[in-house]
Amino acid sequence: MSQNDWQDLEKKLFLQTIKRAPVTLVRGKGARAWDDQGRKYLDFTAGWATNSLGHCPPVVVKALEKQARTLIHTSSQFYTVPQLELAQLLIQYSCLNRVFFCNSGAEANEGSVKLARRYGKLRLNGAYEVITAYNSFHGRTLAMTAATGQSKFQESYTPLPIGFINVEYNNVEAIKGATSEKTCAVLLEPIQAEGGVNIPDNDYLKKVQSWCREKGILLILDEVQTGAGRTGTLFAYEQYGVEPDIMALAKGIGSGVPIGAFLAKEAASVFSLGEHGSTFGGNPLVCAAAHAALKYQIDHKIPAQAKRVGNYFLTKLGSLKQQFDFITDVRGRGLLIALEFNQEIGDKLLLACLNKGLLVNRLKPNALRFMPPLIITEKEVDEAIGILKEALGEIQNPKH
Repeated sequence: MSQNDWQDLEKKLFLQTIKRAPVTLVRGKGARAWDDQGRKYLDFTAGWATNSLGHCPPVVVKALEKQARTLIHTSSQFYTVPQLELAQLLIQYSCLNRVFFCNSGAEANEGSVKLARRYGKLRLNGAYEVITAYNSFHGRTLAMTAATGQSKFQESYTPLPIGFINVEYNNVEAIKGATSEKTCAVLLEPIQAEGGVNIPDNDYLKKVQSWCREKGILLILDEVQTGAGRTGTLFAYEQYGVEPDIMALAKGIGSGVPIGAFLAKEAASVFSLGEHGSTFGGNPLVCAAAHAALKYQIDHKIPAQAKRVGNYFLTKLGSLKQQFDFITDVRGRGLLIALEFNQEIGDKLLLACLNKGLLVNRLKPNALRFMPPLIITEKEVDEAIGILKEALGEIQNPKH
């Protein structure tokens, strides 16, 4: 089949919920991907920040091959070694005490909120409301759509589930003003990723944590995108001097394999038998892969590499900002970076980069997001900057 045939087939078969870039990828290795026509691309999307070690990292492939020949799935009715090994690693290198495995970031956030509501019922006289932030993104289940503070995701699904209050991000006074006897938790992203790569003040999360402790409510951090080394430390909360009561993870912990998890402090671990579950959550196959990926990150100091290369990338993007006056902002931390413009050129720029062999993410009509694999090098950053500069030049001086 030709490239157009595959894309025509998608239009016939799929619910049209995603605007796909016009390319059919069939193979990947490291920071590169190839389409069905044999064309090579430098991938700065990494599966929406999921392929932390790049495409088909040998350590993950080896773990998958070994586990697939041994035991793929049993359900959590039974003990399995890969699940326990991954749990041990996560607990050892985080500030949390207990873990639950699921299949995605949305499920991890959903489980986190369920746990907080259970805590509210048991410890806070039935409190059930969760305060979240505008421009947040917590997933696409119905409850997480209500939690997500963006009307564009909510308007099609009203009435939404009750129990979520959206307030201004990076404003602790707004959280204080929204807190009542019904509040059981505050749910925040340490850095708002999908909402714009919005970075809060350095003391924001510390102030929120102090308020939560004063009121006896839980602090939940959604580290689905910021966790697993993405922002320059294994978990982003480490950079802010706080410790969440509950933390949601997914994306990069599996390096491309679908797995999610939420972790909790002992005091917040209030689920009883039968109060939460997942048929596929924590299956041996994905846990073996995630353990291999996470251990590789830790052993090879990948978060520190992401910090170093991310700073280099930010500097290079800052140079582009000096050359193109329609670039209004460059921001990010580690290898989660946004480039913003004063005009809606996101789609044009994405296609221009695609045509030149660079895969990027259109964050907003006027912004791009870069989420390359954490193993990306300065040389590959230079290559991406060269392509991006050409694409920006074409938009600045279009050919007639």
